[in-house]
Amino acid sequence: MGVGEILDGAFTIYRRHFITFLALGVTVLWLPVVLTVYVQLSGPRQHAGILFLAAILQYFAGLLLTAGVIRVISDFYLGREASVSQALALGAQKVWPLFVVGLGKAVVIGLIVFVLGLVAAISIPMLTKTGALGAIIAVALLATATWLAAFVACGYGVTTQVVVLERLGSSFDAFGRSWDLTRDRKLKVLGLALVAFILVGVPSAGIGAVAGALRFSSSTTAAVLLVVAAVLPVILTPVLPCVFTLMYYDLRVRREAFDLELLSQHLGAG
Repeated sequence: MGVGEILDGAFTIYRRHFITFLALGVTVLWLPVVLTVYVQLSGPRQHAGILFLAAILQYFAGLLLTAGVIRVISDFYLGREASVSQALALGAQKVWPLFVVGLGKAVVIGLIVFVLGLVAAISIPMLTKTGALGAIIAVALLATATWLAAFVACGYGVTTQVVVLERLGSSFDAFGRSWDLTRDRKLKVLGLALVAFILVGVPSAGIGAVAGALRFSSSTTAAVLLVVAAVLPVILTPVLPCVFTLMYYDLRVRREAFDLELLSQHLGAG
């Protein structure tokens, strides 16, 4: 499938299972959302500890929600009725493996960015002093660093789906598995990831920014917008696993002629 077909399919799945996704989102995200709204309305500076707690809870709740959404999508592919309880049960089993893999991914990509940033910070000022050629080399170096970080991130783009849907000897096996699935497809992963993250992140960030700008001029409007920005993740977060899970299936079908019977056996065992 092309990028457009995957996005169209993902949003079809999202619309078809919107009530189920909403039920999952409310179940796992209500507490961090309530804490976030309380802190934002009463003053973040006065409640920094609660805001930190809300962020931690929202991160782990997001992992649970993501795994649950993937389960719902997989049930759909198998022709089963989506079950919120089964989705939550699988999600609870996968929270720790997803955390470990996410941490490992962050460390790997973070080290790449740090090393390349350090090299750039040292070399770019020196190169720019040498004239136009040095400036061109500096820009090329920066572009190469950005490309390498994005390349690695795309290679690990379906680790979450691998952890949730496949039997692994170790959670870290997801890295090699994702890299193999995305071989020669990293540009496609990048395009889908950019579109999906823009669709999910921009609305919340935009509303939050407007609310911050209106805080001192229209407190009522700002308060309403802050609440909307805090609640939006409950509605929009399932979009990401819809896109990435459909992409994961597309990659497996192309590389392995993926058999849904294998997925059925794994989910039945889980």
